[in-house]
Amino acid sequence: MSDHPPITTRPTLLEVNHLCGWYGAAQILFDVSLSVGQGEVVALLGRNGAGKSTTLKTIMGLMEKRQGQIGFMGKDISKANSHEVARLGLGYVPEDRRIFTDLTVMENLEVGRQATRIWPDGKPAPIWTENKLFTLFPNLGEMPHRLGGKMSGGEQQMLTVARTLMGNPYLVLLDEPSEGVSPLLVEQMAKMMIELKAEGVSILLSEQNLHFAELVSDRAYVLEKGQIQYAGTMAELSANDEIRGAYLSV
Repeated sequence: MSDHPPITTRPTLLEVNHLCGWYGAAQILFDVSLSVGQGEVVALLGRNGAGKSTTLKTIMGLMEKRQGQIGFMGKDISKANSHEVARLGLGYVPEDRRIFTDLTVMENLEVGRQATRIWPDGKPAPIWTENKLFTLFPNLGEMPHRLGGKMSGGEQQMLTVARTLMGNPYLVLLDEPSEGVSPLLVEQMAKMMIELKAEGVSILLSEQNLHFAELVSDRAYVLEKGQIQYAGTMAELSANDEIRGAYLSV
């Protein structure tokens, strides 16, 4: 594999080069390089344990030890703390959701609120309000005063995404959104991501569900044992039986 991510014609928001990450003494990531352009959905695919979630955590500054270069919105965030990265407009939706179970939907959304943002060219970035999010997530709009702990797993997943969007991010790191939710909610999640892309939000999607990734993604990277084994368009990956069989089949 090339050491460099494939060129995208869109302005690059996130560029990662030679990223390595460790849990204690165990190295999990080995020279991972990838990029995400403005208004682009990029899938990070691989089997369970391939290093997808670790890649997102490492980018977000949640790993104790990491090496490599991470550029976001033209700034070097290779050594930044997670709260500093979030303030720059990089959103993160963890796989385990982490909503506040003793707060209502509205209160969870308020926790995520950040100021509005502008693109480097001076144009306004997407702005998210409660009403706009309730249009995107009608289920949440029907339960604004429900406690997080009284919601289903799929509803909690939607709330986690909505809370992240309240930070008006330029780019969202989205970890396994289809995991453990019903097929109907998976469809709603795919529709939501397509609408986010139309709004100009970029997404780096960690996912095992190839069908779901195919519905929403422009490009894809395939991870195996912490290394990038494939980089290309989603259409090229869908047509590549050899790569899918080697790295994505169960």
